[in-house]
Amino acid sequence: MLRYEKKAQKKGYKVIAGIDEAGRGPLAGPVVACAVIINDLHFSSRIDDSKKLSPARRLAAYQEIIQRATIGISMVDEDVIDSINIRQATIMAMEEAVINLGVDPDMLLIDGNISLDLPFRQECIIQGDAKSLSIAAASIIAKVARDSLMMDYHSLYPQYRFDLHKGYGTKFHISAIFRHGLSPIHRKTFRIHNCSTQQ
Repeated sequence: MLRYEKKAQKKGYKVIAGIDEAGRGPLAGPVVACAVIINDLHFSSRIDDSKKLSPARRLAAYQEIIQRATIGISMVDEDVIDSINIRQATIMAMEEAVINLGVDPDMLLIDGNISLDLPFRQECIIQGDAKSLSIAAASIIAKVARDSLMMDYHSLYPQYRFDLHKGYGTKFHISAIFRHGLSPIHRKTFRIHNCSTQQ
């Protein structure tokens, strides 16, 4: 999981930030991006693609990461997603997350095939959250932060059961939309037949 970090270090880069997001596929809620600079590699928790971890393991990893890393996070809400599309909203969130680190990295390791309009060296890594420790850490922070927000939204709109699916297009969620209509946090431009079933 450190191959990309070590390769960057051999090229002289010292401040390496991993960047990932959570929430590109859901029908509701924001997209959340995180940038992580790992300062201490001595993790006792498993740091991996957030989707591979149980909620309990994710939370344990989250608590360790916030102690051992510099973190920047950003959320772009559903209204902005509707106005500029999810890809551009993801880019916006990632750029803001890097800025919110509070320090300038000299190398960005970015999950997926996304280029950021930032003055730092960048490397895009397909499925980077399973290949880079920094990106995996960012994926965990983004996922836990977004899931926590969706739990808050569940309290506001319990009929949609955001606590179960976090806004993804499960059968229950789609059925709830047909029964109750769209809530204020639903993405109006997303089509139900194109929805993701990831949770």
